[in-house]
Amino acid sequence: MSNVPAIIAPDLKAFNSYLSQQLKNRIPLLEKILKYIIKQKGKQMRPMFVLLCARLGGEISEPTFRAATLVELLHTATLIHDDVVDEAEERRGLFSINAIWKNKVAVLAGDFLLSKGLLISLENDDFKTLKILAQAVSQMSEGELLQIEKSRKLNLDENIYYDIIKGKTASLIASACSAGAYSTFKTEEDAEKLRSFGEKVGMAFQIKDDLFDYGSDNVGKPTANDIKEKKLTLPLIYTLNNCEASLRKKIIYIIKNKNTDKDAIQFVLDAVNQCKGLEYATQKMFQFRDEALQILQQYPVSETRDALEQLVRYTTDRKF
Repeated sequence: MSNVPAIIAPDLKAFNSYLSQQLKNRIPLLEKILKYIIKQKGKQMRPMFVLLCARLGGEISEPTFRAATLVELLHTATLIHDDVVDEAEERRGLFSINAIWKNKVAVLAGDFLLSKGLLISLENDDFKTLKILAQAVSQMSEGELLQIEKSRKLNLDENIYYDIIKGKTASLIASACSAGAYSTFKTEEDAEKLRSFGEKVGMAFQIKDDLFDYGSDNVGKPTANDIKEKKLTLPLIYTLNNCEASLRKKIIYIIKNKNTDKDAIQFVLDAVNQCKGLEYATQKMFQFRDEALQILQQYPVSETRDALEQLVRYTTDRKF
């Protein structure tokens, strides 16, 4: 993310320094992989949500950096494992860990990051942070497994789609906001309020990601990938629930039997656009974003609140 809110820039720099220190290792292969991971870092939205939600309640301190570290290490571990499962060879415009070091090393590297994050929290008695993030891990796994189950049956239920993305994506952003808030507010009420805020941001974030699948821009990952994997996301679910029976039948046939045929996939992409599936999904994305902003507006006007609003709007306005 190039437009990091100015108020958070020094804290983000301090966090990255703290993270680099925590990832130093005496094993040469692991040290090499960890340096590559640091080089590969993405937008760092989740640590920014930790830091900004903490700032709403007071001054950022080491417990906040530890919470942001656990969130970032957990997120990175899940991405590494996802690339192994998906057999992806690219991540953020660079070769994935598994593409360079193969699956066994990639899985072990992901395991190391997860255990490292847990150890940092345990060694400092950050039990509340651990509980918040452990719940996220459970929800993420449930969301991914629900998606796998429903992709086999071609789920057409919009509510099930929301259950999937709430688990696999929104839960971690929600936990990032909650853990950040708890490091300064120290109250369950604010931690829960900002968890709900983060969950709505996460829902909007994932719908935006799903919309990218129907675009032609280079967003760092292949488009139409969800269709190839038989994942029915919101634009397609809306289309199938609102188009004529003959078109529905043809789309389902393509997804089941011709999901690697370029022309057939293009037919589905065009149908989703013509049936206003993209328009509907965009409306829902903005609805979740606006609900998040309504929660945020319960806090006093400040530079921190403005920066959080900027970050929320970025999740829906981003180009990749």
